[in-house]
Amino acid sequence: MLILKRIGYVILLVWGVLTFLFILFNMLPSDPVRLIMGQRSDVATEEAIRKKLGLDKPLYVQYFKYLNDISPLGLFSDNEENVFFYDEKYLSKNLSIVKFQNVKFGIKPIVLHESYITGQPVWVLIKEAFPLTLILAVVTMIIALFLSILLGSISAIKANTWIDKLIIVFSSIGMSLPSFFAALLIAWIFGYLLHDFTGLSMHGNLIEVDELSYSTYINWKNLILPAFTLSIRPLAVFVPLIRNSMLDVLNTDYIKTAMAKGLSNNRIISHHVFPAAMNPLITSASGWFASLLAGSVFVEYVFNWRGMGSLIVESLQNYDLPVLKAGIFIIALLFIFVTLLVDLIYLLIDPRVRDKGLG
Repeated sequence: MLILKRIGYVILLVWGVLTFLFILFNMLPSDPVRLIMGQRSDVATEEAIRKKLGLDKPLYVQYFKYLNDISPLGLFSDNEENVFFYDEKYLSKNLSIVKFQNVKFGIKPIVLHESYITGQPVWVLIKEAFPLTLILAVVTMIIALFLSILLGSISAIKANTWIDKLIIVFSSIGMSLPSFFAALLIAWIFGYLLHDFTGLSMHGNLIEVDELSYSTYINWKNLILPAFTLSIRPLAVFVPLIRNSMLDVLNTDYIKTAMAKGLSNNRIISHHVFPAAMNPLITSASGWFASLLAGSVFVEYVFNWRGMGSLIVESLQNYDLPVLKAGIFIIALLFIFVTLLVDLIYLLIDPRVRDKGLG
């Protein structure tokens, strides 16, 4: 029952995000038809494009059409004058279709339309950008988790010593450092000033093009600086979180009893303290990972990393509304579903959460 409630909340949140995006982008002063046609256009062509995009219909019709585009379950009609004018080509013959008069209901692909600027399907642009953001997010989280567990554990074990205070100071600096400024600073220092020593570039994508043969190749070195830059802020959050969590566990009665029985410090920390202190880290890391997956806009833009962040910035600069709407929607969707996934994991591994939900 609790799982069904959470899924219901997710559906409401997704609907709320879609409604907000529809209202927001319909308030913009830009005309999509002008963006597609440019300065050279005639009235007949403008009207034809406006009809193709469904902009000649009332707003409430556009709204339901927009929801029907995004939904994996949709309405279809052979009548092009109908609000929902998808035809049979969107459906697989193996899937059942419920038919009522000339309107059909069935499973369909999500329709994101085409870019106003390039004319490419939006789904193709996202499919190219998202894997790069995924790789960057995974590497960033590995760096942040490894360093934070190491430094947080040292800080807890050496509590109130100069080592502990030094780690806390660096965490505070990392917490207050804006990502955009950190990206510029790191790119300038390691990609420009120390380029001869590091061999790293100020900007570059994972997939590069050879200037002579025009063949593509993977340049893993370009991943180092953006991943390191993005790991600074989650690292600054995770270190004090692990430190405080471990200190709380160290002060519990059962840990004191284990110490009194003569168990070694290494065994106590590795078998009792560390596992018990990981729950807050899981919650925090899941939120950060969702944020990174959604596209760290400024950092990707500074390092010219061709992920979701760069895609959204460019679509915003060009007023490419289909790409911009789809990018923002996917960001929101990732946050929602990662949060749901973490909730479900807690339901499975922590009986206290299940008991509280059932109660």
